[in-house]
Amino acid sequence: MASTLASNTQSLELTDVEKTLRQLLLDVAEFVDSSSAAEDPETQAKLPDQLATEKIVLRFTGGWVRDKLLGVGSHDIDVAINKMTGFQFGLKLKEYLEIPGNPEKYGLEGVASPDDKAADAGTTSKSRKVGGLYKIEANPEKSKHLETVTTKILGLDIDLVNLRKETYTEDSRNPQMEFGTPEEDALRRDATVNALFYNINTSAIEDFTGRGFRDMQKRIIRTPLEPYQTFMDDPLRVLRLIRFASRLGYTIDPAAEECMRNAEIKEALRIKISRERVGIELEKMLKGPDPRSALSYIDRLDLYETIFTDPTKKFTFTPEASHLQPAYDVVSKILANQDVSTALRDAYDSIRTIVFQGEEDQHHAWILAALVPWADAPQPEPKKAGGKIPPPLAENVVREGIKAPNKVCEVVAASVRNLDEIRKTVDKFNDHNRHPRKRSESDDWTARDTLGMAIRRWGATWRTQVVYALAYEVANAQSSEKMIVEAYQTFLQHIQALNLLEAHTFTPIIDGRALSAALSTPPGKWMKDALDVIMAWQLRNPDLTDTAAAIEAVRSSGVLSHSEAKPNGTSKAPKKRDTRKKGEQSSTPPYASLIAALIHHFLALTIRPLFAQTPHPELTAQGRRNTTSMLARKYPELENEAVTRPWKQKEGAYAVSLLSWCIKSLDADLAQKEWPLLIPPILTMIDDPDIPIKARGCDLLTTLLAATPPTLLQRTGLGEVFEEALMPCLSYLPTLTSEAESIVILNAAFPALVALANVRYPVAPGDKLGAGNMTQRAKALDKLLRQGVLRGFAFAGEHARIAEVLVAQLAVIVEELGVESVKHLRDVLPMLSGVLAEPFGTAYPPLLVGAARALRAVVLGAWPRIGKWRAEVVRGVAVCWIRVVEEEQGKVEGERGKEFVEVKGELRKVVEVLRAAVAKDEEVDIEKDFREFVEADERLKDLFEG
Repeated sequence: MASTLASNTQSLELTDVEKTLRQLLLDVAEFVDSSSAAEDPETQAKLPDQLATEKIVLRFTGGWVRDKLLGVGSHDIDVAINKMTGFQFGLKLKEYLEIPGNPEKYGLEGVASPDDKAADAGTTSKSRKVGGLYKIEANPEKSKHLETVTTKILGLDIDLVNLRKETYTEDSRNPQMEFGTPEEDALRRDATVNALFYNINTSAIEDFTGRGFRDMQKRIIRTPLEPYQTFMDDPLRVLRLIRFASRLGYTIDPAAEECMRNAEIKEALRIKISRERVGIELEKMLKGPDPRSALSYIDRLDLYETIFTDPTKKFTFTPEASHLQPAYDVVSKILANQDVSTALRDAYDSIRTIVFQGEEDQHHAWILAALVPWADAPQPEPKKAGGKIPPPLAENVVREGIKAPNKVCEVVAASVRNLDEIRKTVDKFNDHNRHPRKRSESDDWTARDTLGMAIRRWGATWRTQVVYALAYEVANAQSSEKMIVEAYQTFLQHIQALNLLEAHTFTPIIDGRALSAALSTPPGKWMKDALDVIMAWQLRNPDLTDTAAAIEAVRSSGVLSHSEAKPNGTSKAPKKRDTRKKGEQSSTPPYASLIAALIHHFLALTIRPLFAQTPHPELTAQGRRNTTSMLARKYPELENEAVTRPWKQKEGAYAVSLLSWCIKSLDADLAQKEWPLLIPPILTMIDDPDIPIKARGCDLLTTLLAATPPTLLQRTGLGEVFEEALMPCLSYLPTLTSEAESIVILNAAFPALVALANVRYPVAPGDKLGAGNMTQRAKALDKLLRQGVLRGFAFAGEHARIAEVLVAQLAVIVEELGVESVKHLRDVLPMLSGVLAEPFGTAYPPLLVGAARALRAVVLGAWPRIGKWRAEVVRGVAVCWIRVVEEEQGKVEGERGKEFVEVKGELRKVVEVLRAAVAKDEEVDIEKDFREFVEADERLKDLFEG
């Protein structure tokens, strides 16, 4: 405050509101003089006999008088009463205003009651009610010697208190409060400039110390009495004098400064004064007109460790007080741009316009500057291993040392916690900004996503945190101030140019609920990091803002095409997927990079940690076959799955759903890129003892192979590893395995093995290796047919549903083999013919349907040799037809009737493909064979001639 002393020091010009207040108080005083005094049984002060007969004299005291003389308005008025406590006078005020007609004299309606809902009573000059009376007790133990009563009248904050003196006993430094004279009251105040009174009875200004006017003219803060005793009586006066000096632009009397440095005074301030009161004074300093001056006094008078500490704890760390001045100088230069070299003026101006948004930011900056000496304090350890990390010591200092509000504490904690990251980010940014060649797609500290995600980690107060980091760097002086400030200026200007100043408020284009639905995965802890991935992608692609399109891209990328679906639990090997939409063959879909980012994140950071405890012994970290040292194979049955397989627990169940989405979303490029992350969880699932999980692993491998380039499988050498993992799945048959689980695993393992054969041994037009691959592929399928279908059928026994699965898979394998299936006619045809001719076959029509389809596939594949085996084919379909016709004669209806119709339809298809297969075989007269069968049994007419 740079206001000068008003020229007229003998009288004051009151505002209209102050005039109304003065008249009200005078009228209350007259009311008191004409009535008995209100009793205050709680007061310990005894009214001296000489005051008992005096009339009430009221004075405005303290800061209001000082500010009035300086020409500055004030809403806080202390009213001193000569012969009553503040509480007694307040009761009389209330009593006076409760008399009908009295409030109206002053434009009021009365006094608010404690339960009055008008919480704003008296808070403005237009408020027609006087606020309630609130008594603030004295607390001598904390040097709060004075009991006061507060109220609000016409927008003014009024404190009512009696004139007092303080007396001390030999055995206690806590004073006894007694009624005193105006002189005694003035001499016990903290500063002469605050000891001026305005007598509202006489309208005169009273300077009972004899120094108040003079010290205001000389702009000096001086204690009315000897400073040592003044500070020992109330150590908080040390801070109050600093506050008034910085606020008014005055200097502190040298004698007072000397006492402020006194060790006894500092210890009394540290221990005796409540930290709430210390915090209030400090807050007023730092929110005042000259916080730098206040911090400079604290620094120069060696008060730093007295104020910025937690007196209840002993710290082994000593704050670096020498860092205080350069830190608060930085904040001062940013805010006021004073004492700044010409070369840095623009830089500080630029920083100020970017980082400071209001007075609260400025207040936080001053507090942070004051805490720079604590920046290098060691981080406290958790009380127990794995426990919550305690806040940094600097946060403890403001929380306990000055009782700062939670918001301030949070800003301090964030600033200290993020200090190293902010410094590193600024340093890396400037390095990459100066040397663009150092940038890469995965390591670019100038990139929008890198900086935007950093700001989001730092939070809403990131600007103030950057100021803290700047102050810290300048205070440590590892580089010149010019280099440091310009580095931070360039960093902030770049963020501004990228429109990232509000990055912490950006919302993901896909919210958690929509993401969960699109991925078909229940919500869980995986979502937070996934949303960060989406946000990073948004920051890289600010022009893509269509939420619906983004959600659809995520949803549809994880949906298999119709050609990959498995009707009735079976399928051919999945065809190679083309993830591009129609019309996009020549360009990348706009949201493809989002899908890729999510896939990598899920595989690397969400799924891999959950599978890390079960490494596959035949895999290297690069997703290749391990041909050197081999890990010992673990036995899952002996493991504690809660530890080794967390992905199977309820809390980690999302991993498999996310893995499924990732695999379904792959194209060939992504499959190669993410290969090392894809294979371990799939093989772990295939090796799992639980059949449903084992089958899910087979399904995932089948899907992955659809996107796997054959060269990748050859290069990594995993074809044999996959085969060794899958083939044992074909042995899960009754009675060791339940029929239901056998069906599940067989329906998953067979397609995986077929897909493996196709990718492992690709056959393409013009491929020089085509002939060799064709042979190897046929061998793989031959092995699958013999060891999977034929051996399985031998163990199927009476399990018709198992047989149904096997003949269905047989059809797929034979179709894949084509003419190579000829070698299996000797084994396959009798098996299928036997199924169709089974006497009790009609008990389960689906098996007959499957066998007929398989037989048709055999006829189509092995057509060059089928003529020699036609009798076996005809025998099977003929016997089956007759048994179905016999069943139908029993008037079969409903679903079962439809099943028999389907059987007959499939049998007719077999006959048609057989007729076509031998049509050019000169040694075969198939029509003659058919006629002979019809002549033998008229019921076959519809089969062979229909």
